[in-house]
Amino acid sequence: MSGPPDSLDLPEPRRGAAGTPRLEPGAERSDEFEVTGPLLTDVGGTIGISVLSTPGMIGMMERTAAVLAYEALPEGSATVGFEVCVKHVAGAAEGAVCTARAKLTDIVDGRKLHFDVEVREGERTIGIGTHQRRVIQVPTAES
Repeated sequence: MSGPPDSLDLPEPRRGAAGTPRLEPGAERSDEFEVTGPLLTDVGGTIGISVLSTPGMIGMMERTAAVLAYEALPEGSATVGFEVCVKHVAGAAEGAVCTARAKLTDIVDGRKLHFDVEVREGERTIGIGTHQRRVIQVPTAES
């Protein structure tokens, strides 16, 4: 996986790990992360502090949905995002501990995955919305 969230201290995706939910509506995943490094912005120096950036927040939402799907898909399959519709409704300061959550709500044509996504800092909602991913075929070690 690429993008800023990969440089953070996050769990590595594992296919078929014990407890991995089936890829069906209702499957959920949550990942805790610290607001740091590539997730930060000071909005070009205009706000005087560093906070969770909107691209960083969206990246964590996408990563959580992608890992949920990846761990349940067969070898040779992965997903790519094709739609994000979110609102960034509150700030999270540098060092805050947040949780990104993705819940699979629908599977269309066996390949289009629809998710509800959110980021929270404790009980506070930081961002909320929907995300869609498409299942694709990727090279495997055997190919």
